[in-house]
Amino acid sequence: MDDTIEKPEELDREDLARLVIDFFHRTMVHHTLWFREVEHQMGMAKALDVLGTAWEKSYAAQMKRLSRALGFEMENGVPKALLAMPKEDLVLLLQELGRNWIAGDGVWFQAVEALDGIWDAKRCNDSCWTRFSPFEAWSIRRFLDLPENPGLPGLKKALGFRLYAGINIQTIVEDGPENLIFRMDNCRVQAARKKRGLADYPCKSGGLVEYRGFAEAIDSRIRTSCIACPPDAHPEEWFCAWRFTLEA
Repeated sequence: MDDTIEKPEELDREDLARLVIDFFHRTMVHHTLWFREVEHQMGMAKALDVLGTAWEKSYAAQMKRLSRALGFEMENGVPKALLAMPKEDLVLLLQELGRNWIAGDGVWFQAVEALDGIWDAKRCNDSCWTRFSPFEAWSIRRFLDLPENPGLPGLKKALGFRLYAGINIQTIVEDGPENLIFRMDNCRVQAARKKRGLADYPCKSGGLVEYRGFAEAIDSRIRTSCIACPPDAHPEEWFCAWRFTLEA
């Protein structure tokens, strides 16, 4: 960039547009850092309570300013452009957002792996899931307005609203009144490795954190056990399977 430029107003239009994107990025990171620090200082339960308040107020204020600056209208808290989209296009958008999320997860893993190796990347990955799973469960519970202890029916419903539910193929089977079996029939990450002739990624340690944290955040009475997950042997028709049990 030209060394004589000292403020945004002196940028050309393309660089200004790039700076707009950078401002979005900084805002998202700052939002995340606030949540992480409140969780560190006060614990996850209080951090989620604070997040609920902060997100509602922040979203309303930010969308008001963005709609004014970008010239779009809002209706019931949602951009009217989204409300005007055909239902099938909204479903496709959800799938693309899910793909963006899982791609971003992979980019972070690869960045750490390139710096310090696969085991440090796995350690960071598993630690990330200790926070993301309870958060995603909290977000889904709020969206679906699930009660405090929705049991296995609540968990079954919530599993269908996860970010990767629309991009992976999964099966949920009721195994009696107190057990639910979840199978990941096709996992984008593992399927891509298989297509390249690579062995399964050993994701069991992360899965134990992920599924246990998600289920207990939906209902604290639910216990999670692993049926099989790489590096465990598994049948061709699924990559991993988990049993959820409701304690009396």
